[in-house]
Amino acid sequence: MFKRQSGFTLIELIVVIVILGILAATALPKFLGIQSGARLSTLQGARGAVASAMRIAYATQSSQGLASNVGITLDGVSIAMVNGYPSSNAPAFSGIYTAAGLSSDYSAVGPSATSVTITVVNAPTPNSCAFSYTAATATSPPIVGAVVTSGC
Repeated sequence: MFKRQSGFTLIELIVVIVILGILAATALPKFLGIQSGARLSTLQGARGAVASAMRIAYATQSSQGLASNVGITLDGVSIAMVNGYPSSNAPAFSGIYTAAGLSSDYSAVGPSATSVTITVVNAPTPNSCAFSYTAATATSPPIVGAVVTSGC
């Protein structure tokens, strides 16, 4: 008696591999689109956190009756203040970056006495996936800039 082996033929295996390749080729662009959307959402969330932290710090300083350049403590963390709002640049980023509680997924680029650009670290071009925070001056409130998404 002949024993018949069961299994897949070489042609069947090649057809399955080709079909899997076609599916992967159509799914990959969608996956890349999801990553970009996730970075964009992350950046918009960080912008919201910065705007909220700015207002909370202002309200805390006002409610405590402190002078406009006196630092405050939020959740046990010292926040440097300038003209009643978190500063953009302070020792060890103790200004808006710390007040917003931003994680290592973000970085502060070009912090100066007046502004800082917050970027998403894992973006293809981080400087083009960012927003800015401009500290308050004696005559104007702080500004949280629009999200730049061309590099997300």
